Amino acid sequence: MKISMRLISTMVATLVVATIVGCGGGDDKTQDYNPLIDDTTQEDKPSGGGETQPPATSDYKEQYRPQIHFTPAANWMNDPNGMVFKDGTYHLFYQYNPQGNDWGNMSWGHATSTDLLHWTEQPVALTRDELGDIFSGSAVVDKDNTAGFGAGAIVAAFTHSSDVGQQQSLAYSTDGAKSFTKYAGNPVIKNNNDRQRDPKVFWHEASKQWVMCLARGWSKGIEFWTSSDLKTWVHQSDFVKDLLGRPDLQWECPDLIQIGSKWVLLVSVNPGGPLVGSGTMYFTGNFDGKTFTADDREYPLWLDYGMDNYAGVTWSNTGDRRLFIGWMNNWQYAGNVPCTPWRSAMTLPRELSLKEVGGQLLLSSSVIPEISKIAGEWQVLNSDQAFPEGDAYHLQLTLSLSRGSTVTLSNATNDKFSFEVVASEKVLVAHRTSTTGAINFNGSFAIPTMRAPLNVIGNEVTLDIYIDRSSVELLNGDGTLSQTTLVFPKSVYNHVQVSGADCQIKVRTLKRIW
Repeated sequence: MKISMRLISTMVATLVVATIVGCGGGDDKTQDYNPLIDDTTQEDKPSGGGETQPPATSDYKEQYRPQIHFTPAANWMNDPNGMVFKDGTYHLFYQYNPQGNDWGNMSWGHATSTDLLHWTEQPVALTRDELGDIFSGSAVVDKDNTAGFGAGAIVAAFTHSSDVGQQQSLAYSTDGAKSFTKYAGNPVIKNNNDRQRDPKVFWHEASKQWVMCLARGWSKGIEFWTSSDLKTWVHQSDFVKDLLGRPDLQWECPDLIQIGSKWVLLVSVNPGGPLVGSGTMYFTGNFDGKTFTADDREYPLWLDYGMDNYAGVTWSNTGDRRLFIGWMNNWQYAGNVPCTPWRSAMTLPRELSLKEVGGQLLLSSSVIPEISKIAGEWQVLNSDQAFPEGDAYHLQLTLSLSRGSTVTLSNATNDKFSFEVVASEKVLVAHRTSTTGAINFNGSFAIPTMRAPLNVIGNEVTLDIYIDRSSVELLNGDGTLSQTTLVFPKSVYNHVQVSGADCQIKVRTLKRIW
């Protein structure tokens, strides 16, 4: 992630936003608000951990610890990085501080899974070196040995960040990501004062070459580079779009994916999300191996209309499945959320597709069907009823749009998360206030009104709600509405009350993944 090379250690809760940290590295650009304060006593503190450092231990039962979402046993985590599937194993790398629970010492943490749900934390994969910290990036399987590191090698592309700037580098593994060797010729793309970052690499079959997307931060835009060997890169084109009402965004964490005959470009922006702080927008269009051309339509379009789904990208080497995971946090308050000894979680994994709704092509972000592996039997509920005992829940509501409805999730200590379905406007309005649980750790955490389009045609809407100890992920039936929200109630919400229109309600328990 970004910032200056000083580490961030404290945040000022009474201010609203500031020198923003992002996916790849830091710019000197500042906003009118500043919750992030550099700790000058840590400026030159060396990176901890190493490629053989074992993961910390935890019983994963601490207050607010998610039970169905990935978290490291201990310490700070942000962007998902280098996600790749190989030999039946999903690899999730992520921005990680091996030394503490605040941003700093940026390295690549590592976890593995065979089902995208149950994760095993592995030793730290990449740590800082003489070229700087290890910021965000991606990984691919070089099955044809184009780079010369070995057929089937996993090759990671990442941003090296130091006082001299941000540069793009490589590391490779020939043992299934148990260990990585940094390429002796790093950096493969040197700093040119544009502060590019967050390389997302993929193989473009039509042109038989590697393509890299690079974000340009405060300069805005995404650069496209090509290579035959992953080592020598040629700049081909730039994509930038002026966005009505959002002239000053920081672009980062890009991902370009093909879905059917269309291409989708994901771009995380901070600040400037759909509400405040961090958010991920997308563009539909076409790509010819060198240039991305966006469809002529109104932008930005948002992957998620909540506060807490940022910097997400997709796994590589998964065939036609476009599998996505995001960082479940927001730079507005990421350093203050009341989580210890860990800080931050990932969203539930999602499967991306394109759906047509009312003549518009929208990106769908549905929770993976593998979630059923940890799910109990469905139980039908009435409009004011407690859930069966469980670690986490999948609540499903089918609501008539004949009139408006109010849905309230609560627990035994009367913490409440509520939202309205405004039938006349076909929007959903959620509320994160003092009633939801802890909010006083940061002055900008409370968001009284979070609006999202229902994206439905017809007279009813189905809502899938995934409830964990510190999050509510709310999606419509086809995933074209996604609203991800952090909450910190004293215990998991385990009761639902629905008023207004007719509603069918059912719930199933979700078993903890630890």
